[in-house]
Amino acid sequence: MATVGQWVEGARLRTLPLAVAPVIAGSAAAAQMDSLHVGPAVLALLVAFFLQVGVNYANDYSDGIKGTDDETRVGPLRLTGSGAAAPRQVKLAAFACFGAAGAAGLWLIILAGQWWFLLIGASAVLAAWGYTGGKHPYGYLGLGDLFVFIYFGLVATLGTTFTQASRLSATAWCAAVAMGLIACALLMANNLRDIPTDEVAGKRTMAVRLGDARARLAYAGEIVLAYAVMVFAVPENPWVLLVLCSLVLAVPAVRTVLRAQQMRALIPVLRQTGFLSLAFALLLVVAAVMAA
Repeated sequence: MATVGQWVEGARLRTLPLAVAPVIAGSAAAAQMDSLHVGPAVLALLVAFFLQVGVNYANDYSDGIKGTDDETRVGPLRLTGSGAAAPRQVKLAAFACFGAAGAAGLWLIILAGQWWFLLIGASAVLAAWGYTGGKHPYGYLGLGDLFVFIYFGLVATLGTTFTQASRLSATAWCAAVAMGLIACALLMANNLRDIPTDEVAGKRTMAVRLGDARARLAYAGEIVLAYAVMVFAVPENPWVLLVLCSLVLAVPAVRTVLRAQQMRALIPVLRQTGFLSLAFALLLVVAAVMAA
C-alpha cells in the first residue's frame, strides 16, 4: 500500500490548489459585489475537488489500460500503469468521485435556484471522463488545454460567482480567464514532461504538437497572460494588481521550465504552478477586502 500512498500524496499536492483556486477566485469576485455566501462557496469547492480527483483517477485508468503510462514514464506514480491497483478499482474510484461531485452540485443548484446548471454539471462529468477515456479521447487529440481552460477556468470561477451573486463582473471574468490560463500552464508542464512517452503511445497532446521548445514558451506565455488579463479589472477594483505579489512563485517556475535540461526537473513545477494559482486567488480575496 506504500505505492498507493505515494499516488494519493502526489495527487493531493496537484489536486487541492487546482480545485480550490477557481472557487476562491470566484468567491472573491462575489464578495466584491457584497454577495459572498459561505454555503454555496463550500458546495462549489466540493464539486471542484471531487471532479478534479475523479479526473486524476479516470486519467490514471484510461492511460494505464492504453499503455501510455509504461515503466519509462517520468513523474509521479500511476496506479494502473504500475500495477499498484487493479484497473477496475481505479475506474470505480473515478466514478465514485464523479458521483460525489454530482451530489454536491445538485445541492448547490437547489440553493442557487439555477436549474440550467444541471447541463453544465453533466457536461463537466462527460468532459472529465472524455479527456483520456472512450474510443476517441480529446486529450489524445491536443484538445485537453481547451477543455481545461473552459472547465477549470471559466466554468469553475464564473459558476462560483454566479451561484452566489446571480450576476457576473469584470473581476469575475478576468479571474476566470487567469485561472484557466494557469490551469493550462500546469497541464502544459505536465505534458511537456511526458512528450517522449506520449509520442510513442500516439497521445498527441498540445505539448507534443508544439514540440519541446515551443511548449516551454507556451507555458511561460500562459503565465504572463494570466497576469496581463487582470489589467481589465483595474477600473472596477485597482486592488486586483495585488496579484502581482504572486510573481515570487511564478518566476522560479517559469525559469525552471525554460531552462531545465532533464524532464525530471519539471516535476516540482506541477506543485509550484498549483500553489501559484492558489496564491493568485487568495490575493484576489485580499483585493476584494481592500475594495470594501
